[in-house]
Amino acid sequence: MKAIRDLRDQAAFASLFEYFAPRVKAYLIKSGSAPDMAEEVTQDVMATVWRKAEQFDPARASVSTWVYTIARNRRIDIVRRNRRPEPEDLPWGPEAEPAQDEELALQQDAERLSEALQALPEKQRVLVERAYFGELTHSQIAEETGLPLGTIKSRIRLALDRLRHEMREETG
Repeated sequence: MKAIRDLRDQAAFASLFEYFAPRVKAYLIKSGSAPDMAEEVTQDVMATVWRKAEQFDPARASVSTWVYTIARNRRIDIVRRNRRPEPEDLPWGPEAEPAQDEELALQQDAERLSEALQALPEKQRVLVERAYFGELTHSQIAEETGLPLGTIKSRIRLALDRLRHEMREETG
């Protein structure tokens, strides 16, 4: 590995490839990869070993640990990518205009929500606005305000309960 890392020695890489490629493929198959996928990932792993040889540090890991770590990470990446849900078929073209009564109802709901939001205690309102309109996470709000994360979560939960109650009361 040192010859590959330091000298870009192709013969040393060929030996390393000959030794590790079948073992990495077997490891991937035992880990649940289909044989053709394992072959593809093995090729990718070995190419990564060549491209990133300068990153190998014998003080941190053995060659086999380094190679198998690359293989494991590639396998995890592929599993994650394959588990991502496919986007649903999106309708093409412009959306149909909402009916006037639906548009009016949405506008009235938005006005009621705005009024209910303004009626919240300021400490709750400010946090809800930061979380939903400022698109900040609770942790980011805690960092900005200096408030404990639990306080942020409690105030937002109380505010949302009040808003739900107000919106239910208004609609009947």
